[in-house]
Amino acid sequence: MHDLLIKGGKIVDGSGSEAFMGDLAIDAGKIAAIGKINGSAKRTINADGQLVTPGWVDMHTHYDGQVTWDPYLSPSSWHGCTTVIMGNCGVGFAPVRPTDHRALMKLMEGVEDIPEIALDEGLKWNWETFPDFLDAIEDMPRVLDVGIQIAHGPVRVYVMGERGAKNEASTAEDIAEMRGIVREALEAGALGFSTSRFLGHRSSDGEPVPGSFANGDEIAGILDAFVDAGTGFFQIVAGGGIDQEDLYANVKKYATEHKIPMSMNLAQVNESPDSYRRALNWFDELAEQGAPVFGLVSGRTTGVLMCIEGTVHPFKDRPTFKQIANLPFAERIAELSNPEVKEKILSESPTSKDEWWLTMLKELKDTFDLGDPPEYEPPHEKSLGYLAKQTGTTVESLAYDIMLSKGGKGMIYYPLFNYSYGNMDPVLEMLEHPRTVLGLSDGGAHCGVICDVSMPTYMLTHWARDRKRGRRISLEQAVKCQTSETARTYGLLDRGMLKPGYRADVNVIDFDSLKIHAPQIVYDLPAKGRRLVQKASGYTTTICNGEVIFEDGEATGAMPGRVLRGTQETPSPN
Repeated sequence: MHDLLIKGGKIVDGSGSEAFMGDLAIDAGKIAAIGKINGSAKRTINADGQLVTPGWVDMHTHYDGQVTWDPYLSPSSWHGCTTVIMGNCGVGFAPVRPTDHRALMKLMEGVEDIPEIALDEGLKWNWETFPDFLDAIEDMPRVLDVGIQIAHGPVRVYVMGERGAKNEASTAEDIAEMRGIVREALEAGALGFSTSRFLGHRSSDGEPVPGSFANGDEIAGILDAFVDAGTGFFQIVAGGGIDQEDLYANVKKYATEHKIPMSMNLAQVNESPDSYRRALNWFDELAEQGAPVFGLVSGRTTGVLMCIEGTVHPFKDRPTFKQIANLPFAERIAELSNPEVKEKILSESPTSKDEWWLTMLKELKDTFDLGDPPEYEPPHEKSLGYLAKQTGTTVESLAYDIMLSKGGKGMIYYPLFNYSYGNMDPVLEMLEHPRTVLGLSDGGAHCGVICDVSMPTYMLTHWARDRKRGRRISLEQAVKCQTSETARTYGLLDRGMLKPGYRADVNVIDFDSLKIHAPQIVYDLPAKGRRLVQKASGYTTTICNGEVIFEDGEATGAMPGRVLRGTQETPSPN
């Protein structure tokens, strides 16, 4: 008798092979059989008319704080994720000395818009070293599996103190100590190491992420730790304004000579909308030399969401708005609904001198009403600039009214990356390139400005079912790119496919009714911290390690998740 039997579903096994009708049996947390199964089970799930897929493996999240207090890691678990990987973009919370707690919280708040007040309330700091951190996380029950990387920022601050935080040059002694710490972390079970070399990533006090300007010797010393440990994945964010020559040289050397797997974040940017193709060509060149280097790409735009309760919106720096910004929400909306207040705010000029902010205001004409259900590939005819011309009003007046809609909950959608041509064809090009992997959902991060955590669901709803403004992808590819491909990239070879012997991480999905709901602001972080969340409907059952963790969107209370310790071997068939 099997533990669990899923009967009569359309099985999309994660390999990219054509879907087929069949049954799936689970025993002791592993897939026991697949195909036509006549045996009995302790529990049977009827999957007639539904999809049966592996659980999603999300390789780019920022739950480094939330993992210490939230066993569900929502919203990712609401969207069928059964494995998430954190410690990306050079920020994290280990190793850390007691004197540096505040510095790492400010770093996470600045880079990932996770409120410091929530981190201060939620983090227990019952660790110092990275192995201590893994132990502390392992002591908590959790609903899904987590993999954790060690990050450059905390390593540098731990070794160099204020010098590291201020991005001063490291000495040979500093580099040797960093190498030892990274090796210790990898040997304890860290899946990899991450670094940020992007000037847009700054602490809340304005300082670039520690490691942003690390020279070639420092990067090489850290990569030597990978050689020492014989394992590890190197995750990189690189952007304009920083000399990347030493970094690229080390990427090529260590990936080619030592086969260290690496990824670099890749997106279409408005300043140079075709530059992503040069990066794709470079990845191809490295592949010809046997280097396992990939572009980490998003499944849609990186969409900034502007709303009255959010971190950013067009009027937040206007003097009149600032006078009422801290009123209770209902009073704030009542004030903003006064036509005289609206007229005064619209008559005022921005006071911020921030270059990004001023660019965003200039591009307000290219933003959209997100709507419900949310529309992430809207045509130009729905842009605020186009609608303002058609209606004889101003872009700012339209933006103001949208945010006041839905009782003050309306949202403006600003496609920051991947929308230079007003469609997502470049996203499709990147998704289908053989040297890219899907990521950048940023689950747990950008709490008041971005909510891309629904990306796993979006891959099915938009790309495999609903897209109308261009070519779609197959259902099989939409599943493969976030299961076996993401799992394999990090060496998690025991999951991501529905095959005998593999981990029983499974989604049963009512594909026809699968739906992403509009994002909303909630105040459920520690200290009533604010964050954007987004729900989905259509996930009938989500299973992790053979146990049902969600049914029809409701948690069952099962906690089968665990902390991953290093890479996982390919299972042998039963």
